[in-house]
Amino acid sequence: QMQLVESGGGTVQPGGSLRLSCTASGATVPITVWSWYRQAPGEQRKWVASLSPSGRFSYLDSVRGRFTISRDSRKNTVYLQMNTLAPEDTGVYYCYARGDHGVEFRDYWGQGTQVTVSS
Repeated sequence: QMQLVESGGGTVQPGGSLRLSCTASGATVPITVWSWYRQAPGEQRKWVASLSPSGRFSYLDSVRGRFTISRDSRKNTVYLQMNTLAPEDTGVYYCYARGDHGVEFRDYWGQGTQVTVSS
């Protein structure tokens, strides 16, 4: 079974930066889509950014220009560089990967990492 392990969350002041990492480990399979989601207190989980198999980036409008998703295929790791953070970026950030098992695709989620933006 493949697992996703996230790291890099924490508390930062408004205007600050954080970089989240998510590494696939265990019985890894090719990953076709990497994404990041976040869940603010009292709200549903919301998509933030994706990286497609072709290398195309997609971002939530409110983070475009501030967040950057990238990957290191050799390390089976995806990153989310978050700059100019604002209080509304606070939440638990989850990594998502779509694994290609040949005959089917499976969804994988990380355990989540807390990001708090507060002065």
